Amino acid sequence: METAGYGGLTPTEPATPEVQKIADQVKSQLEAKTDKTYTVFKAIIYRTQLVAGTNYFIKVQVGENDYVHLRVFLSLPNEKKEPRLDGFQTNKTRDDPLIYF
Repeated sequence: METAGYGGLTPTEPATPEVQKIADQVKSQLEAKTDKTYTVFKAIIYRTQLVAGTNYFIKVQVGENDYVHLRVFLSLPNEKKEPRLDGFQTNKTRDDPLIYF
């Protein structure tokens, strides 16, 4: 994987099982903030940003033509914290670019 250096976003990559797991771990946080229940929750693509930990920007399919963008913070491994949903954007399409927010 090509890295963008500290603070920059990596190129967009297809979601991996690890990225799906991260998305699944913040699904309940998103549902609480949007007051919705998502029966479909499939990570499609992602980008990362190295900070004091890692920000994951993940495009998740939540309906046939409905997507959300998630910003999830993963702390450094020695901190042993759960992934945290730091931001989200709803009403996205499959073609909307996954950019910093």
